[in-house]
Amino acid sequence: MATRYIIGQGESLTYTIDAPKMKPNKRHPYTLDEARTAVIPQVKETASQLKQLSDDARPSGLAVAKMVLHPSYVAKSYFPTELLRDVGLVSVGSKTIRVRPRTNIRSKSPETLDTTELFVAGSQAAFEYLEPYANNLVQNTDPAIQFAEIETFSAMTADDRLKDGYESNGYFEVGLHLMPGANTDLIHDPFSAYAEKMGFNVFDDLTFQAGNLLFLPIEGDQQLLSLLAEFSMLRVLRPMPRIRAARPPMRSASVGLSFSLPPSEPLSREPKVAILDGGLPSEHVLQPYVGRYFHSNAAAQDVPSYLDHGLGVTSAFLFGPITPGQEAARPYAYADHYRVLDSEGDAEDSLELYRTLANIEWVLLSRQYQFINLSLGPDLPCEDNDVHAWTAVIDHLLSNGETLMTVAAGNNGELDTELGFNRIQVPADSVNALAVGATNIGNNKTWERAIYSAQGPGRSPGRRKPDVVAFGGSAQEYFHVAVSGKKPEVAATLGTSFSAPLTLRSAAGIAAVLGNDVHPLTIKALLIHSCERREDQVHDDVGWGRVPVDLADIITCEDGVARIIYQGTLTPGKYLRAPVPLPLKQMEGKVELSATFCYASPVDPQDASAYTKAGLDIKFRPHMDIFKEGASQPTTKSFFPSADWRTEQELRSDLMKWETVLHASNTYYGTSLKGAAFDIHYNARSGGASARNDATLIRYALVITLHSKKTPTLYTDILAANTRLKALESRLSVPLRVRGS
Repeated sequence: MATRYIIGQGESLTYTIDAPKMKPNKRHPYTLDEARTAVIPQVKETASQLKQLSDDARPSGLAVAKMVLHPSYVAKSYFPTELLRDVGLVSVGSKTIRVRPRTNIRSKSPETLDTTELFVAGSQAAFEYLEPYANNLVQNTDPAIQFAEIETFSAMTADDRLKDGYESNGYFEVGLHLMPGANTDLIHDPFSAYAEKMGFNVFDDLTFQAGNLLFLPIEGDQQLLSLLAEFSMLRVLRPMPRIRAARPPMRSASVGLSFSLPPSEPLSREPKVAILDGGLPSEHVLQPYVGRYFHSNAAAQDVPSYLDHGLGVTSAFLFGPITPGQEAARPYAYADHYRVLDSEGDAEDSLELYRTLANIEWVLLSRQYQFINLSLGPDLPCEDNDVHAWTAVIDHLLSNGETLMTVAAGNNGELDTELGFNRIQVPADSVNALAVGATNIGNNKTWERAIYSAQGPGRSPGRRKPDVVAFGGSAQEYFHVAVSGKKPEVAATLGTSFSAPLTLRSAAGIAAVLGNDVHPLTIKALLIHSCERREDQVHDDVGWGRVPVDLADIITCEDGVARIIYQGTLTPGKYLRAPVPLPLKQMEGKVELSATFCYASPVDPQDASAYTKAGLDIKFRPHMDIFKEGASQPTTKSFFPSADWRTEQELRSDLMKWETVLHASNTYYGTSLKGAAFDIHYNARSGGASARNDATLIRYALVITLHSKKTPTLYTDILAANTRLKALESRLSVPLRVRGS
């Protein structure tokens, strides 16, 4: 029987629909008079505190205050646009904090709730004007309603900006607020002058701009940080993180065991793959499978430990885990290797973090590759309230959805849980990358999270992290990779550094088999969609689950199964209906329907609470003949469980729509499915507010799998009933043994 590959061109079934009628019904926790009584004294105190700042700590006379909104107003539609504009203040960022509101309008809500804290910047005159402006507001106008949204108002202080908990060697990294639309010199130059006056050395040649944040490294006396933190436009100041060790938590030397190289070249030359790592030694056996080798900084020297790591990561992508004494698996694709870690980023260089990021940025800006692996990053767990430069830069460069990057989650999984030191490490919190954790054993149903593998959750949005897990090795079963030298020999190793390229190997395998018919973003969705996870395994340990060992489990369909892919772009504000392909004859018994949405999103790095600028509001309509009384559209049923996306915060009803990956499986009777469809609404925001003119098209992928045990011919039945669909075909000139390979 011919192999039944997944079905493509699902997007040909989609069509736009009219927007549904909205019925706003908002209960407000505070009246205007109540808000005046509580907030105006805080406004006066804030203006007084900001006035005490020295002139050189206020670039162009600007200062920053914190405006905390009541938890009922976290949605973009409640952003205080008119209030800020009238007063002369500008939002320069935001983060999520937990508060105990003065009034809670929902009796069953927890006492403390997550909400948005806005950082608002302006002149002293603007802050002083807010008091008389509030006193003269007219009831029920937009500015009056927005003023009543304020929970607290206060000055941003040095303590708000300082981050500790990490050792420092006198080097620090700074994040500066930038004024939207203004030249970076407006803030950068006064800060450099202020820092140098305080005795700090500023490395202006290593700056990175991400949204309205400017990141740069400095060197100086730790005792003077509190004075430096008085600079009004400073967002964050912390000890400089180090590059997490470019080696796994355990690694042996060569164990003296040989293997044989595959006799054939990689299966395909089409997937363009790059490994960004520590370089390759002068002698190694991978030359036939490495396309090109680049030094991001040709003037820098090799570092032996980095070369070992780079060779191991490249070996993991090409062959997967090698079985000693046997022939290594045939690579799916060639790999270019970029040495982004070198002597200028070794353990003696305190600026390694920024030099290495510059090398990575250069590769991403080249736009040459569909698939990239990154098994290194800062030795820094992700934080809920701030976005790191590495994450922001990588997310921005991946936001067009044209590249799939796998990122190692980190090997800090055994560190303190309460302090969050075991959380995924930057940049595994990137929403546009695929963060990969590690399992302890390979092809076995009893797998678990490897004890060293970093854990979730990620930051919200991006809470489900790591995205996936794959075999990374353990003391129980090591991950064997090629070592340097002229002979094919292996070393026993372990770490998420190897589970990440192993996952990219699967991605390249899909591209090698199915060619350009499957976009990289769709491959990301397919990997997540096909993951396996036992009920006893928690999401913070394994994300969506383990990527299947066998490609056949991802790209082929067995009896009674049909997997369909949709891929394309979405227009901001529009509604798209994506019908679920069904056979002409009604299915009998129970039908399992699985769906995975994945999209690439532009990001706002300064707004940790509203990081993704694109969100999807998805409604599932299982039966097109069932309507509620008076409704113009068929009845909806819950498909994606919102509880997966909430912490104790039950009030934030729009939290899930800003996640870039959604996946769920539900079971229905065949009789309850008729003309079933997903209605997709693309929401756009900018700086936490509704987007005006800067919203862009975004790329999306949708994978749907139907499983009906009583319909063994489901695959062919769906193709017969939906002639626009197309069964994908292998692009290989030789048969691929996908099962058990």
